[in-house]
Amino acid sequence: MVVSELTLAEIGATPDVEMRAAMSEVADGYETVSVTPDADRLATRYIEAGAVSEAFSADAYHIAIAVVCGANVVVSWNFRHIVRRKTRDIVNMVNTIHGYAHVEIVAPGELL
Repeated sequence: MVVSELTLAEIGATPDVEMRAAMSEVADGYETVSVTPDADRLATRYIEAGAVSEAFSADAYHIAIAVVCGANVVVSWNFRHIVRRKTRDIVNMVNTIHGYAHVEIVAPGELL
């Protein structure tokens, strides 16, 4: 399992001190991955294809970083922009076109 630098920055910006500490503790157990030029290009392609709105480009980056580093699954509570059928379909279409593997995008409850 991995966590991106982008996710760590979001955790660090969490205003609730207890929540931030709890999330940081969990994230400390995972390998940290960075935004790469390939992830940057792939996130842009997701936005251009309509998987994620440009206004929420960080969400495209979360997915692209995972795909580029070889993750099989993206787990998110973000039902508005990430965990939804349209996003799943477009992301995997873009991945196919650009030679990346498909990725499962799920809510935490789907892992059980």
